[in-house]
Amino acid sequence: MSVAARVLGSRNEAEDVAQEVFLSFGRSSVPAGEAMGWLSVAAAHTALNHIRSGKRRAAREQAVRGDGVAPDIADAVAARDERAQVRAALSRLPRKQAVALVLRHSGLSYAEVAAALDLSPSSVGTTVRRAESALRKELNRHAPSE
Repeated sequence: MSVAARVLGSRNEAEDVAQEVFLSFGRSSVPAGEAMGWLSVAAAHTALNHIRSGKRRAAREQAVRGDGVAPDIADAVAARDERAQVRAALSRLPRKQAVALVLRHSGLSYAEVAAALDLSPSSVGTTVRRAESALRKELNRHAPSE
């Protein structure tokens, strides 16, 4: 669930994703030795799909942007908007890069990321660096003009 929570930024939504992933796992024939990697990748993929659909997130953001936002919560709203921009930019990255970046920044080692994504351990660093670069470009390209 922690991978989904990192991607989505919402414990409630991450729980929904975790349920979906575990149901899929229950229907799969994944060997027990590969379960952890499979679950991590599936959680990242499912969470990214959830962001792409954007239905619940859009409704939540619309409610937050309603009239009368109090000045004392301005920093919280700004931080939430920044996180939303990062999540949106992450959803526009190539799938393998986005998943590698999420898994690595969720605390998985290079070896664990490599096993989960069926990459060579030596290519994980390159994939993550390319993903970080692509994420920066996406954030800069879609940065609000002031």
